[in-house]
Amino acid sequence: MSDRDEAAAVTNDEVAALMEPLTGLIAQAAAAILAVDRSGLRVDGKSDGSPVTAADLASDRVIAAGLARIAPRIPALSEERTHLAARPYEGSFFLIDPLDGTREFIAGRDEFTVNLALVSHGRPVLGIIAAPALGLIWRGLVGRGAERLTLTADGRAADARPIRTRPHPGPGRAWTAAVSRSHGDSRTDGFIAARPGAIRLALGSAVKFGRIAEGEADVYPRLAPTSEWDVAAGHAVVTAAGGTITDSAGAPLRFGTAARSDFLVPDFIAWGDPAAAQ
Repeated sequence: MSDRDEAAAVTNDEVAALMEPLTGLIAQAAAAILAVDRSGLRVDGKSDGSPVTAADLASDRVIAAGLARIAPRIPALSEERTHLAARPYEGSFFLIDPLDGTREFIAGRDEFTVNLALVSHGRPVLGIIAAPALGLIWRGLVGRGAERLTLTADGRAADARPIRTRPHPGPGRAWTAAVSRSHGDSRTDGFIAARPGAIRLALGSAVKFGRIAEGEADVYPRLAPTSEWDVAAGHAVVTAAGGTITDSAGAPLRFGTAARSDFLVPDFIAWGDPAAAQ
């Protein structure tokens, strides 16, 4: 049996058993980011034009070393190591953004995250989102619920509390739409305009998924391309909390398939209430 075949055999109970060690690992990655001095930070450009900093790379090193120890037989795809990707991922694999919201980090804002998902047969089944500067972690196991935790000053995750999405507002009540602080697009603007009186909640990075999962917002539309590692962890957290995520036509998203070699999700909508997506 090959390593890829063994990765395909990860069971629901094995996934659940990974949650605590993975949460601890993401807390360590969050601490590594906070240890980087943002004053005078060197910013390099990647081939796609996006920025990368010492904080991205420090977080990635922590996560790579931790996954090699915690789950050595499960392949991992990180934004910072896409050259090592071997599609398609037919079984289980980790999908990682070591620092989502690098532009927010560079600008001195607090809305940046560490994202980790475990994807099985194209669907995120476990997700962890840490917001280091906010002192928060959102995590979820699909079918078993979602939680919000506190990041302590010494780099641990504590005080886990269950969270759940909220029902959609219904007729005559305003929607709260989480929107990107740094990446606007006309299709998303049109989606929100079609809901009269909708309140825009501008946020950076995967924090938007966390706010949907804990019932602070109703919908998060992103009707322009983004990367799989920006979405997968939030997909698992929102789904575990009772919501759903589809593409703009209402179809489910797939991750790690052979259909896309560019790691892009063309568009998506995260719904706090699945009934609203009908």
